Formats: sequence, structure tokens, C-alpha cells
Amino acid sequence: MKRRIILPAALVLAASLLAGCSTAVTEASGASTAKAATTGGSSAEALSAFTGDLSPDEVLAANAEYTTVNTDEWSADDAVRVKLSGDSATLASGASGVTAADGTVTITEAGVYELSGSLTGGVVVAAPEDAQVVLILNAAEITNSAGPAIDVQTADDVAIHLADGTKNSVSDASSYADDAEANAAISASSDLTISGEGALTVTANGNDGITSKDDLVVLSGDIAVTAADDALRGKDSLVVEGGALRLTATGGDGLKSDQEDDGTKGYILITDGAIDITAGDDGIQGQTDTIITGGEITAAATGDGVKAEQIVSIGGGTITISESDEGIEAINVAIFDGTLDITAADDGINAAGLNTGGEDRETDTGERLEISGGTITVHAGFDGLDSNGTITVSSGTLDITSADNGGDAPLDGNGEVSVTGATITANGSPYDASQANAGPGGGGMGGPGGGAPGQ
Repeated sequence: MKRRIILPAALVLAASLLAGCSTAVTEASGASTAKAATTGGSSAEALSAFTGDLSPDEVLAANAEYTTVNTDEWSADDAVRVKLSGDSATLASGASGVTAADGTVTITEAGVYELSGSLTGGVVVAAPEDAQVVLILNAAEITNSAGPAIDVQTADDVAIHLADGTKNSVSDASSYADDAEANAAISASSDLTISGEGALTVTANGNDGITSKDDLVVLSGDIAVTAADDALRGKDSLVVEGGALRLTATGGDGLKSDQEDDGTKGYILITDGAIDITAGDDGIQGQTDTIITGGEITAAATGDGVKAEQIVSIGGGTITISESDEGIEAINVAIFDGTLDITAADDGINAAGLNTGGEDRETDTGERLEISGGTITVHAGFDGLDSNGTITVSSGTLDITSADNGGDAPLDGNGEVSVTGATITANGSPYDASQANAGPGGGGMGGPGGGAPGQ
């Protein structure tokens, strides 16, 4: 799919506003309605019934498609059985496509491979560039003190399937060279899909937990990751369609996608699943967009709770951010539905990022914060809702606790602040739209962290 370019359009909007568009606070009766988001585990299902350029459907459609290895594409009956034992492995009679030597199990052909037992060493996939490889972990324990536990060096699409009812674990080296090609407990140069109803414990001592240089998709599984840096990282995209994820990212982000060279990639999509994040940086960080339509997400982050460099679009799910600098942050933030409970030291929800430093902090630079549904609770140290551009609230129920000191407020926009149909409680009292801070003197970028994303 071709990506609609968001940033230049926003800059054009900012220029037109600076050319003479006055700011105002408006209030009107009535409320917009939106259908609930459709959640579920299939990437083929519709994500939402919401409309508008910031809706989950539209934002996802502007991004490249992601690749998934579904479980109906292969059969466990075809698996080559590999019994791991110490620094070696026993292969089924007549097995092809796999070898074991010197603590390394190497897979060189497309196919399905079942790994069981314990290995002191690593599993390497060095298959043809067009190969699909499925690794079934069936009570497998892989510990590699010299590098990744599983290292996919070449293949097209790879799946790691957790056999039903089994417990599996992987652990890697304590450190990596700065120029290491693979630097995660599970590292894939290919697309990577994780599925199955088993459990996987990942101990990433040296850097990231599970990474893919293409698409990383989680369909199911009980997955616990403790990582020195990022817990899950999909460079082109990171998609969660199900599963139970417990992620501890000591020095980095819980969920991360960071493709910087292609504007249609670097996004995060969450449609279902239970995700618990403790992060030393951001809870969820998309280089382009972060799209959430379902699931139960809890996050405690030293940085931001949910972040994207362009758009955060939320169409459903339950999101609890118990600790953060800023709860939700992007250039454009749109909430259509869902239950959100946000605690932030700075701003609760912040639309920022177009001010490059050349504009006054109180200038409308074109960002958009739009809420058309959902139940939202915000506990913020500075602004509850903050936008360096406009704020539009047309429906939903909001309970905001924030600073209210002339510079910071429950709703604080540099541009127009429009409240047309929501129920808002601000610092314990019914909210009157005339209380909104808008335009010059409105507090602009909020607290100390209220500048551009990442600052």
C-alpha cells in the first residue's frame, strides 16, 4: 500500500493557520456517534468502523502491509524432530535440512522443525532467501552465552510456534559488539511470526528480547520477556493480534518499531491480547504510527506510555498507563473508543512535534488532538489534554485531574479548542468550554517535557 504523507500536509495546515486563522473556543449541543471497533485475532478482519483520516482503518491503509505466517500454512505432521541435549542434538533418521555441531543447530532448508530438550548453544537458520521455516518449540530450553539463542540469518518468512501446554525458554549473551548483526535473544533478519498456546520465557541479557528486521507479528502465546534494552522490536512493523505478553525493558521500550527510511513502515498495530509493560524508556514507541483497536494494555514507563512520531489512533481496547512522563504523545492523536486510564508526570495526552524550535512556544503549529468517544481518565502533573495545534472533543466521557494555573490546564491548545458533545469533569467539577486555554497565553507546550516527541 502507498502511504499518505502526513507531515507535509500538517505543515501546510500550520502555514495557513499562521497566515491569519484566529483561535477560538467553541461549544455546541449534540454528540457524534461511532460504532465500536472490531477486534480479533485475524489480520484479515476489519479493524474498525470509524471514519476520518486519523481513524485506525485510514492510518493502517496508509502503511505497508505486514507478513504473517498463519498456522494453516504448515503442518506439524511434516516436522523434522530435533532432540536437543547439552551442546549437541539428535536428529531423526534420514532428517535433512538440519545439522548439529559444536553447540550449534543449523537449519538450511525450508520446512517445519520441532525442537525439544535443552541446548547449551544456539539455533541458526541459514535457509534460502525465499524459504519459509517453522520452528516448533516443544519444551525447549536454549541457552547461548556467546550470542543469540535463535539467530535467523537468512530466510523469507519464519514462524516460532509454541507447542500447546509446553514451557520453553531462551537466554543469550551478556553483551554484544556495537556492530553485531544479531544482538537479541531471538534475532531474525526475516519476517517473524510467533504463535501457539504454549509459554515462552525470554531472558535477553545483552540487548533486545525478540527482534525482526522486517515484520514481527505475535498471534498468540504466553510470552514473558526481560530485556536489557527493548523487549519486542519489529523494524518494519510490530503487530500484536493476541497472546499474553509480560514485557520488562530495563533500558529501552516495551514495544518498538523503528524503520526510519520508509514512511510506510515503522508502525505498531495492536488488535487484541493482554500486554503488561514495564519500560525504562517508552512503553510503546512507533517510528511512524501507533494503532490500537483492542486488547488490554498496562504500562509503567520512565518515558512516554504510548508514543508515535506521526499518529496515535485508538479505536478500542483497555489502556492503563500507571506511570509515564507523558501518557500518549504524537503529532496527531485521535481517540474514537476504548477505556483509557492515564497517569503522567507531565501532560496526559499531548499532540506535539511540528515545532522545530523556530516558532514561539504558543504558536499553533498544526498538530491535532481529536476525541470522538471512549471513557478517558487522566491524572497529569501539567496539562490534561495538550496540543500545539487544535483540540476537538465531540463525544466521550472524560475525567481530568491536572494543573490549572494559567499556564497549564485540563485542556490546553495553541489553536482552537472545540468541545461539542462530551461529558468532561475537570479537577472535580463539570467542565465549561469557556475555561479552555487556547491561543496566545494558553500555556502552549505544557510542562518541561511538552515539546516535540522525544524531547
